[in-house]
Amino acid sequence: MNTQIKSIDGKVAGDIELPAIFDEPYRPDLIKNAVLALQSTRYQRHGTNPHAGLKTSAESWGSGRGVAQVPRIKNGSRVARIPQAVGGRAAHPPKTETNLIRKINKQEKRKAIRSAIAATIMEELVLARGHKFEGTVPFVFDDSFEALEQTKEVVEALKQNGLYEDVVRARDSRKVRAGRGKLRGRRYKQRKSLLIVTGDRPLQCAKNLAGVDAVSVAELNAEHLAPGTQAGRLTVWTVSALNKLEELK
Repeated sequence: MNTQIKSIDGKVAGDIELPAIFDEPYRPDLIKNAVLALQSTRYQRHGTNPHAGLKTSAESWGSGRGVAQVPRIKNGSRVARIPQAVGGRAAHPPKTETNLIRKINKQEKRKAIRSAIAATIMEELVLARGHKFEGTVPFVFDDSFEALEQTKEVVEALKQNGLYEDVVRARDSRKVRAGRGKLRGRRYKQRKSLLIVTGDRPLQCAKNLAGVDAVSVAELNAEHLAPGTQAGRLTVWTVSALNKLEELK
C-alpha cells in the first residue's frame, strides 16, 4: 500500500510504500490485554494493618450463658475481634504482598503492538475514537518535521496538513474530574489527541500541545497506540519512523 508524504507546508513531497506491518490483522482482544498488562505495572500496592481489629481484650465466654459463643470484651458483653462484629477485623482485607502485575507473553505483546499499528490506518476506527482531521489516514511527514524545535512551528505544520483541529478538540475537552481524584493530583481529565512517531528521538516541543504524545519508534508501546484499550489513534509518522518499522518483527 502506498501513501503520500506530506511536507511541513502542506504540500505533497512524494510517495512511500507502507511497511508490511500495516497489513497485520486487527486483534482488539490482544490489544486490550497488552494495554492492561502495561497499566498494571503502575498500580500501587495497599493493605490494612495486620493487627487491625485484633487489639482487644475479647475472649469467648464459653457455653452455659444462653448467648452466642463469640469473643466478648472482658469489662462488658460487647462482641469484638470477629469479622461480623462492629469494629472487628476485616474478613479478607487487601494485602501489600498481593501481586498486582498482569503477565503477558512476549510474542502476544509484540503481536498486539503490530495490530495496534495496523489499526492506525483504519479510518473507521480513527473516526470512532472521535478524532478530527482533513484528508485520509495515514499521515506521513518528511524528515524535516523531526527538525522542528519550537511548538509554534509544529502548530503551523499541523494546520497546513489539516490536523490541528484534533488538538483543539482535546484542548476543549479538559474538565474537572468528578470524585475524590480532584484531591489526589489528577484534578483534570482531557482527551487524547495526536500521536507523533519519529525515528530516532521524540519531538519534544510537540508535547506542549493538549493531548499530544510524541515518541520514537523504540519507545512505542500498546498504550500509546490504543489509549484506554481502544485502538485507532490518529497517528503522524515520519519517513524515518516508517523505515525503522521495517525492523520490527
